[in-house]
Amino acid sequence: MTDLLDSMLDLMRRLPPTNVEENVAALVSICPDYADDLLGSVDQPLRLMVDKATGREYLACDYNRDGESYRSPWSNEYDPPIDDGTTPSAKLRKLEIAGERSVRHVSYFEGGVSSVYLWDLDDGGFAGVVVLKKVLSPNSSEAPAGSWDSIHVFEASERGRNAHYKLTSTIMLHLVTQSRVEHSDPETEGKAGAGAITLSGSMTRQIEQDHPLADASSHITNTGRMVEDQELKMRNLLQDVYFGKTRDVVHDLRSLDSLARARRQRELQKELVGLMRK
Repeated sequence: MTDLLDSMLDLMRRLPPTNVEENVAALVSICPDYADDLLGSVDQPLRLMVDKATGREYLACDYNRDGESYRSPWSNEYDPPIDDGTTPSAKLRKLEIAGERSVRHVSYFEGGVSSVYLWDLDDGGFAGVVVLKKVLSPNSSEAPAGSWDSIHVFEASERGRNAHYKLTSTIMLHLVTQSRVEHSDPETEGKAGAGAITLSGSMTRQIEQDHPLADASSHITNTGRMVEDQELKMRNLLQDVYFGKTRDVVHDLRSLDSLARARRQRELQKELVGLMRK
């Protein structure tokens, strides 16, 4: 069992991340007995669903899934309905509602859809997940498009007046940009070249911290601060490292200037060097 699951996960790491949902569905159809293990091991883009009872949007992921049904954080009901779906205890459900309200009022995320799910652990603690999704829809054929999916899974254990938190954050990014370049070369004058750059992938980071615990509501403050800080750090890392490296590689491989302009620049450099030697 382990060897086959490892082979499936190894295959997923080598397949294009833009088709992760289709690839997972294909593997599940081939090996249905490993569906739960595979779905629990592979991060997929978050699905947007609507609560039929309240009409509010929420996000579907592996952490609010029970079989083929997903639990809504608004009504605490599963869609499609099931009789024995797992739900949090009354105390944890109250904390879950407070966490959902808290995340929706964080100005940093600037819109999008968010959901919070909590569940009890056997050792007396609890765990939860904060999921966020933002979609950039293009308003023209040349406008960029993409999506940002964040999955922040945490475990909380109380230790007297303090609480220990273990946070695992995963960000999945999909970005498509279009460029249109007008050529000034006499041979291609009047023609335009269009190019598309697709950037997709995921990043996972993990941290552990201790925070003071005044009451149960302190869990919301503590985990909220950790999630926001981790989201900012990972965003900056993506911008400075991954985007920066991609930009450098693209600029080295592809020049946006015409060949005629490049020739004129080389001739001007040679002329200046010749004048300096005289």
